[in-house]
Amino acid sequence: MIEARQLVRRYGEFAAVDGVSFSISPGEVVGLLGHNGAGKTTIMKMLTGYIEPSSGEVLVDGIDVQSEPLAVQAKMGYLPESLPIYPELTVADYLAHTAQLRGLDPQATVPDALDSTQLADKAFERIDTLSRGYKQRLGVAQAILHKPKFLILDEPSNGLDPNQIQHMRALIRNLAQQATVILSTHIMQEVSAVCDRALIVRGGKLVVDERLSDLQRSTQAHLRTNEDAAVDAILRGLASVQETTSLGDGAWSIELQGEGTNAISAIAAALVGADVPIYSLAPESRDLEAIFTEANQAEEVIDAA
Repeated sequence: MIEARQLVRRYGEFAAVDGVSFSISPGEVVGLLGHNGAGKTTIMKMLTGYIEPSSGEVLVDGIDVQSEPLAVQAKMGYLPESLPIYPELTVADYLAHTAQLRGLDPQATVPDALDSTQLADKAFERIDTLSRGYKQRLGVAQAILHKPKFLILDEPSNGLDPNQIQHMRALIRNLAQQATVILSTHIMQEVSAVCDRALIVRGGKLVVDERLSDLQRSTQAHLRTNEDAAVDAILRGLASVQETTSLGDGAWSIELQGEGTNAISAIAAALVGADVPIYSLAPESRDLEAIFTEANQAEEVIDAA
């Protein structure tokens, strides 16, 4: 488990991260979202022990990152936004060098990392000849050499073309079968495609901490029926309906009370029982981009506890 407790990082009077707390359980794939400058990379660096918090603490598997950074880093793989690489080295030589820095046997670790990231056919090519997509895969390969329990990826799809993004998503899904993954990005589609949960940061504060399935659940439903149907009278008698709004031409917006699936079933049963035709009836779908916009426009910070 990763636990961040009231993390603060200040640069003079400026708080890049301000009182951020969350916990991530084993096996979760979590997206850390925010505009550029929101504090995502600073949080990543504090989680990995790359920089120290001004106050607060990070525990990884119960180990304090500040007290025992090397013990924590042995459990973590990290892809920074700007990967330090040696362009004159081949892929295999770079990974062998990285393995040696970690105290690993290159012959025992490099082949698995190459296979996992589908880089085996590029093993003897110089890094400066690789495409952006292959360089990102190389970054992931160096992060998983030691088979970490925790994998932190900072903007892994940054600069990739659509085909390369699909390869990166597939790679992350595969890695998530063996490791807890934190994916830092400002691209909504990446989180929707691979993550179970979203943490949204705004101005250094954590404003949302929710599972995607819960975030995207809406209390609104949309109905289309016969324009002359007595919909309002029927729906107002249901405990599952809080409010109805006619949009004209037989279209209705319905504010639901309680779980969407149960409410929709009750509405359908009531309308069918009253011989009201149903042309369409569905809960409103909220995409992550809309939720992200709402979070960044909200005045009040949502308690992530």
